[in-house]
Amino acid sequence: MAQLLNDGVVALRAIEPTDLDVLTSWENDTSLWELGCTLAPYSRKRLWDYIENYQPDIYIARQLRLVAMDLASGTPVGTLDFYDFDPHNRRAGVGVLIDREWQGKGYGRRMLELGIDYAGRFIGMHQLWAIIPIDNLRSQSLFKDAGFDICGRLRSWLRRDRSYVDAYAFQRLFES
Repeated sequence: MAQLLNDGVVALRAIEPTDLDVLTSWENDTSLWELGCTLAPYSRKRLWDYIENYQPDIYIARQLRLVAMDLASGTPVGTLDFYDFDPHNRRAGVGVLIDREWQGKGYGRRMLELGIDYAGRFIGMHQLWAIIPIDNLRSQSLFKDAGFDICGRLRSWLRRDRSYVDAYAFQRLFES
């Protein structure tokens, strides 16, 4: 059995001050903005303040960001985020970001599996959900392989330039 937040290849860990440069790079990658709510670049100072004031208690912050690290090299490869945490209904959105250099190497699957295990065993989640653009087949495959099901189609949900694209709502229920 894998250790919590570590499967021997990748580990999920808290954000560290040494992550400032890579977080700045990821947060300011405009090609990723359509997947979140970012509308403007983040300054290094703003991200430093975020790291310095990081609250790892999902019940207080209503979100949790974990950095995924390749254990062999010690290099951050992405992030796994739980967001919009609803403690009463025990559900949260989940997002996976993988650095371009590390994509297609199985890190997303590993990160998501570790995150699902952690969410179920230690946070006591009842369900996780994700919103994925209808044309992002790689992400859809990742979430389907992790036991998520499509539970709806959201029309004109995500803005791209001057138009909108549909998205699928994915959901994974934990056994009670």
